[in-house]
Amino acid sequence: MIGLQIDEKVALLTIDRPDKANSLTAKMLRELTAKLEDLAVSDCRAVILTGAGRVFSAGADLDEARNDGLAKSPEWERLSARMVSMPCLTVAALNGTLAGGAFGMVLACDLRLAVPEAKFFYPVMKLGFLPQPSDPRRLAALIGPARAKMILMAGARIDAAEARDWGLIDRIVPAEELNAAATGLAADCTAASADHVAAIKEMTDQP
Repeated sequence: MIGLQIDEKVALLTIDRPDKANSLTAKMLRELTAKLEDLAVSDCRAVILTGAGRVFSAGADLDEARNDGLAKSPEWERLSARMVSMPCLTVAALNGTLAGGAFGMVLACDLRLAVPEAKFFYPVMKLGFLPQPSDPRRLAALIGPARAKMILMAGARIDAAEARDWGLIDRIVPAEELNAAATGLAADCTAASADHVAAIKEMTDQP
């Protein structure tokens, strides 16, 4: 359910479960983390994360969340920690709505693009769960504490235009241009050495 294509030093990771709104199981979280582990020691200069169909991800698979405690699984944090520490450029190409625990890996990416139809919400307050530990900090760093509370505490559901205005995403791109736009952002990285890419990323991420 996690596709991987590598072309010209750019890896495309695709969440491929469109019949379930790309909701994530524990197995899928482990698979995403494992693929990122492999890519971290590969020759890739960029990783693009996207979804199949019209939704990026609805978050946790509801059956596993109810029955197996998926919402509290440490696999979410392992995935976002692996994403944020990737030595290459990471781009979330959001082909549709982003919800719930799926925020973590997206917030951990360097850049975020979204289609105009995308919606953004993280209904942990209503559902009675806590967000993943690093998500509030990363969310607040992007959009500020008050807006982070709008999403996490007030249950705000925002559209792509508002998400861009807040700084949650960087660009809005038509669906038919999304992957090409994400790949285009990686062009300078693919022309550079892996060490150069990693060095500039480290310099930029320093507090």
